[in-house]
Amino acid sequence: MSGGAGGFVAALLRGEQGFGAVSGSFDPAFGSAVEALRAIRTREIASAELVDIVFRRIRRHNPEINAFITLNEDAARKAARRADDELAKGRDLGPLHGLPILIKDTFSTAGLRTTAGSKGLVDHTPELDALAVARLRDAGAVVIGKTNTPEFASDLQAYNDIVGTTRNPWDPDRTPGGSTGGGAAALAAGFGFLELGSDIGGSIRTPAHFCGVFGLKPTLHVVPVEGHIPPAPGERPIPDNLGVAGPLARSARDLLLSLLTVGGPEPVHRRAYRWSLPPARGTRLRDYRIGYVTDDPFCPVSGEVGRVLEDVVRELEKRGSRPARGWPAGYDPAQGFDLYLRLLGAAFSTALTEEERDLMRGSAGKPWESHARHWLAGAEGAHSAWRRDTAAQLDLRVLWEDYFRDYDAFLMPANFTTAFPHDQEKSFFERTVSTPEGSRRYGDMLAWITPATLTGCPAAVAPVGTSSEGLPVGIQIMGPFLEDAVPIHLAGLLEDVTGGFVPPPKFSE
Repeated sequence: MSGGAGGFVAALLRGEQGFGAVSGSFDPAFGSAVEALRAIRTREIASAELVDIVFRRIRRHNPEINAFITLNEDAARKAARRADDELAKGRDLGPLHGLPILIKDTFSTAGLRTTAGSKGLVDHTPELDALAVARLRDAGAVVIGKTNTPEFASDLQAYNDIVGTTRNPWDPDRTPGGSTGGGAAALAAGFGFLELGSDIGGSIRTPAHFCGVFGLKPTLHVVPVEGHIPPAPGERPIPDNLGVAGPLARSARDLLLSLLTVGGPEPVHRRAYRWSLPPARGTRLRDYRIGYVTDDPFCPVSGEVGRVLEDVVRELEKRGSRPARGWPAGYDPAQGFDLYLRLLGAAFSTALTEEERDLMRGSAGKPWESHARHWLAGAEGAHSAWRRDTAAQLDLRVLWEDYFRDYDAFLMPANFTTAFPHDQEKSFFERTVSTPEGSRRYGDMLAWITPATLTGCPAAVAPVGTSSEGLPVGIQIMGPFLEDAVPIHLAGLLEDVTGGFVPPPKFSE
């Protein structure tokens, strides 16, 4: 971040990072993080005043959606007053000076309860921040609270035995998604300006899609996950070839700001390594060579989702882009999904109970047999089988790298459905999701997030419309490995086309 602590924010405000310049009045409920930072720095609003507005909104609206596990009100107010005092003295705390933010309750926060949604950690108060949290605080951010998540981030909804169920601000009878569901719901309801989330099974992308906000699954290993739960507190994470930490926000430029704040190697690796974000490949939509798939027999999307995504493709064509339909040559999405399930099963193998293993072993003839079979193969397979799967995973990364020599980005659904009614019965494998076209397997919601997760490539989700029921629909934008600015910038360009974030009607006051 050149130009001092606030230099990059200033560049975003001036429109020097591929986005238009920021102008107009600031909305303290639903404005972007960059707009909030401009308002704080120009004394349009004090950080303490903005924090007070956030907590007033939480008191008024949170009972309807239940987005938090723990609030941090006293410490947040103190941090905001300090930010105002330092600004009055001409001192800058960093690029996020005085900005109210949210943290998924899977990230350790020093002095603030961190439960990962588990009753076994209901009194757990870490002594240290997770590394990404420390970077946000060091940048001057003010932590408002810890957002709700399923126990150990292990579901596509947000509920647990500590605080119960988080509800979607667009329809409280429906889920906000998971596992970063509390954070997506809180952003949509105007309870903060950035959320730090995590994603191994679409846990950033599905909530962003369901709640109508922006989300980014960064390139694998760009954002450190040290201090995330799982693994258990105090255990150092085993290097993972799927899971990431990343931001959610109400605008694309905020994703870029957050990524540049939390990205980069762990301290021990900084002895030798540095990280810099390559610039976006274009400035206008017609500069980008875009591939896309809006539907596929391997995981058919509902008519409502498909209609909105096809509208986006038509808008791209009207604006001079010539998107090309079809998967990269040689990529089989069904085989990729099976491979992903085996690797995901391996990643979760030590957490599986014997009851869960028995359920998967007894899946023969069930609608979810293929999901359970591949998951179990990954969880119980030999190390040699895992190495073969990992080699296949890296081959697919190379396949997509070849594709991104001719194309700059790939558009696809984030999920086959819009937000669905709460369902906490049965197991993950046994559940179903109702759509106008019929009942679907719950595990199918992992299908469309597979290409980016499997290859480690970055993928942003941008809100691009609503269904006939008024539920948000997002589009997933996959970019080249290590070129996270590409999907972020395209998300911003689509924001200008489709209108971007829109507050849920019940929460707009």
